[in-house]
Amino acid sequence: MKIVIAPDSFKESLSALEVAAAIEAGFRQVFPHASYLKKPMADGGEGMAQTLLDALGGRWVETVASDPLGRPIPARFALTDDGVAVIEMAVASGLALVPPAQRNPLLASSRGTGDLIRAALDAGARRFVLGIGGSASNDGGAGMLQALGVGLADASGRELSPGGGALGRLAAIDVSSLDRRLAECRFDVACDVSNPLTGPQGASAVFGPQKGATPEMAALLDAGLAHFARLLARDLKQDVADVPGAGAAGGLGAAALAVLHGCLRSGSELVAECIGLDEAVRDADLVITGEGRIDSQSVRGKTPIGVARVAQRHGVPVIALGGSLAADYAAVHEHGVQAAFAAVSRPCSLEAALREAAANLQTAARNMAALLRLGMRLPADGGARAQD
Repeated sequence: MKIVIAPDSFKESLSALEVAAAIEAGFRQVFPHASYLKKPMADGGEGMAQTLLDALGGRWVETVASDPLGRPIPARFALTDDGVAVIEMAVASGLALVPPAQRNPLLASSRGTGDLIRAALDAGARRFVLGIGGSASNDGGAGMLQALGVGLADASGRELSPGGGALGRLAAIDVSSLDRRLAECRFDVACDVSNPLTGPQGASAVFGPQKGATPEMAALLDAGLAHFARLLARDLKQDVADVPGAGAAGGLGAAALAVLHGCLRSGSELVAECIGLDEAVRDADLVITGEGRIDSQSVRGKTPIGVARVAQRHGVPVIALGGSLAADYAAVHEHGVQAAFAAVSRPCSLEAALREAAANLQTAARNMAALLRLGMRLPADGGARAQD
């Protein structure tokens, strides 16, 4: 029996590889002679770089970047053995870097993401996987572009100040000083949303509030992004406002399309491709996946559904194991996940669940395997087993 284990990380507790190892340990208690293939996954958010390093080999490159409020912070990106730079936007431009009381998307900048791209260029990278989940900014990627040499000037010719609140004053976009090395580069941009840049489903309306935007601020940010889009079309001949995903990461998706000429991809599909998941699953008997919390949002391109889509192509059943199951978790059953289980088996604090995550996963996996073995012994039609 061949079992492929392809989970995401469990945020704040275990990497994807550690999750896979705990699941394998539990299954081996019941199926010690099965063949196990661990394929740690990610969907473009936190943990993607570590996952690709674990799968492809490589090293961390340490650097310094601007945080969303312009303060220098230590940051890093992954450089795989075959020269791919894996950058997580959240490392330098993430919402978690800004205390709740200081969150203000009118001021927050994506410049740190540009700092990381420039550092990766200096390290020799020419192919990039850019994960754009967890951003604090709503500036359309303006800060990232400025870090890479793009001139964004107001009507007086002064360089635009940081943050989405300044976009309404933008008068001209000048790419003549854009880092020339970028012309040699390929950008695969991993995201799990398909929102347009502006409007009721755009970056500001949908994601602005979680970044600290009031309704009035969200309206101002939306107008700024719409103005930015008009100038991208006028000055660069790039009309990207309505492209699905342009509104990802506070509109950084639009900048990645228009200036970096990136390809917006489902994060889970992109990672699956990078690690060779399709080939691994092709002759498998069972696939086990999971993430920290399984809920109805999982169907929006999160790892369990990305893995299930691959497995469905080969007719392989999928079981998901989450740190917890939300009340609406059953939505995953409609997308190729046959069964889902929670690792936590008793009421406990979040701190305890995080601390005991590996042990809980191993126990849950063991029980899943025992149930599977029992099912293999029962009649397929559910009738009584024949008696001697």
